[in-house]
Amino acid sequence: MDDLKAKYLGLISGAESESALEELRVQAVGKKGEISLKMRELGKMTPEERQVMGPKLNALKDEINSALAAKKAGLADAALDERLKAEWLDVTLPTRTQRQGSIHPVSQVWEECTAIFADMGFAVAEGPQIETDWYNFDALNIPGHHPARAEMDTFYMHRAEGDDRPPHVLRTHTSPVQIRSLEATGAPTRIICPGRVYRADYDQTHTPMFHQVEGLAIDRDISMANLKWVLEEFFSAYFGTKVKTRFRASHFPFTEPSAEVDIQCSWENGTVKVGEGDGWLEVLGSGMVHPKVLQAGGIDPNEWQGFAFGMGIDRIAMLKYGIPDLRAFFDSDLRWLRHYGFSALQVPTIRGGV
Repeated sequence: MDDLKAKYLGLISGAESESALEELRVQAVGKKGEISLKMRELGKMTPEERQVMGPKLNALKDEINSALAAKKAGLADAALDERLKAEWLDVTLPTRTQRQGSIHPVSQVWEECTAIFADMGFAVAEGPQIETDWYNFDALNIPGHHPARAEMDTFYMHRAEGDDRPPHVLRTHTSPVQIRSLEATGAPTRIICPGRVYRADYDQTHTPMFHQVEGLAIDRDISMANLKWVLEEFFSAYFGTKVKTRFRASHFPFTEPSAEVDIQCSWENGTVKVGEGDGWLEVLGSGMVHPKVLQAGGIDPNEWQGFAFGMGIDRIAMLKYGIPDLRAFFDSDLRWLRHYGFSALQVPTIRGGV
């Protein structure tokens, strides 16, 4: 053992690279190394011999491992010293030109919507993006057989087999925030709910993740006339011109009566111009809040009523700023961002306007 100790300590001391050190480790204490083979011979010895040789072999093995670790650390330190000598930076050189980032169109339009509705007295409410199916569907009067609850349209969270808890989904709209807000603050209320939503769809005008802003106003004498005024004021402020709206009867489980809303526009050479012409473009769904939805939020429908609406932030961004493909919003293409992005000084405020 003294010979093995002197042999390997000398070889370890003279190793010049980590690869050479690894070879020595395998030769000495690897599965088939010399010291490992010596330890296997303990089984052939008498108990008295094992009591003497066992501790000596373990001590030898520990000493070799310690020498290997110390040498490896020394080689790493030497390599770092060489690297530091080779790599250097002249700190007296002039700095790089500072680059200014840009604001994403979705963020810009999000802020525009918030500023406009805030000017009309709407507060901003937020909620979780992972919801129970009760908040996402049941509380909004969406029945179990509704197509929106199918797995081909909605992203359901994984559940272990035998788990009886209510399923969770990636919210398909920001309407669950309205229920949570009614539970927390009651009526009267006037809120908007901007945020990310998720649906299993992907094409030029649909993406699996997109952005919505929904509005809710509850009071004792609110009517569809108030809804029409709010939407016309919003679109006129957003597009910077007087915009007429047209309501068409529709059906949504969470509103009664329900209406799809079109805005006045013209079509010229494939370009849409809002606020002029005799054409119409559908932009959102709306209506008077269904009594069952009010009840789910803890509001008595015999005393309170109100309106709700919802629109896609990405869609109205495309419409205002001439962006042809919805999918480009999420491609992280710097060239696209430089073209459609906004300066930080262009962020809208209630005081400064849109």
